[in-house]
Amino acid sequence: MREYLLVLLTGLAVTFVLAPAGRSLALRLGAVARPRGRDVHQLAVPYFGGLAMFGGVAAAFLLASRLPFLSRYDYVSRESWAILGGAAVICLVGVLDDLFDLSPLLKAAGQVLAAGVTVLGGVRLLWIPWPGMIISLERTTSILVTVFVVFLVANAINFIDGLDGLAAGVVAIGAGAFFIYAYRLTVAENLVRATTASLVTVAICGVCLGYLPHNFHPAKMFMGDSGSMLLGLLMATSAISLTGQLDLDPYNLAHDSLGTALMPLILPLAVLALPLIDLALAFVRRTARREWWFKADKSHLHHRLIQMGHSHIGAVWLMYAWSALVAFGLLGLGLWPSWGMVVVVVVVLVGVAAVTLWPLRHIPPADGGRTAARQLAERVRRPPSP
Repeated sequence: MREYLLVLLTGLAVTFVLAPAGRSLALRLGAVARPRGRDVHQLAVPYFGGLAMFGGVAAAFLLASRLPFLSRYDYVSRESWAILGGAAVICLVGVLDDLFDLSPLLKAAGQVLAAGVTVLGGVRLLWIPWPGMIISLERTTSILVTVFVVFLVANAINFIDGLDGLAAGVVAIGAGAFFIYAYRLTVAENLVRATTASLVTVAICGVCLGYLPHNFHPAKMFMGDSGSMLLGLLMATSAISLTGQLDLDPYNLAHDSLGTALMPLILPLAVLALPLIDLALAFVRRTARREWWFKADKSHLHHRLIQMGHSHIGAVWLMYAWSALVAFGLLGLGLWPSWGMVVVVVVVLVGVAAVTLWPLRHIPPADGGRTAARQLAERVRRPPSP
């Protein structure tokens, strides 16, 4: 656990330190998010938060490869470098999109290429748990499903990156829940505690926490597609890699179908419930309007919360609350099933639902925050001379 904590702190520190450099580079290159009709922000904000996050992930993985315990297992090193290779590809695609606004087809091709890099490194979905059985995937099906999962999750995280601090916070919550599950599973089943899933999720938590101070409202910078697609790939591959390192055959599937057999299937969906629901609703909504699924609009879940009367920060905290409720609620019910846990989950559910339906009175942000945002906008309009 000490080595995982060190990996988390390294990702956090490197991301936090690199973020100002990424912001300055974005200003010099003109990679800024200028307000559009569907956007919530009213001032131009620089991108390239994703570059800082990639630097944090790379530093975390490099450190892990030098630590005595995590470096002991070849499969962890092999898969982590394969995932880092895919992360580099998808981050580069995101940087190009932040600079040149790539077409959806080119972005999709880049996401598939990044997924292909991880597959070539041996990260594939090998089985799907189901009550009473394990569904093994043959090689071709395994590759196709893996690529699809990476593509799906990368776009889901991209879709919820619409408010300051939203995507990074939601992903940090989901990664934290998945790390607890992956680590506890190895302890409970007396397995090797070094897994790629644990390494990747703890690194995700670190880089998200290191990035949030630069992105919380009012944001000094945005992660851009380089960050949102990066987080999506990392979350997808962390869950996928778990299927290659855990053998569920010895488990009593009939006796513990929720706590052990189905958790590897359900928990990854739960920790990404809000992004995936938002993606599904967007697909249905845009298809009903006879529009392409990737055509942006202002009807995402976070937009609807603001339309209901929630403040910008209030909507973000509500999304955090729902994410934590689903991820940690399911984790608690699956690993520690009891009536007490059910009561806790139900009480929290009622409380979060009440706050969602009846927004608190809007409190405008402090003047200092707006002043800082205006100063940043001035820098965007007048970028520093080389």
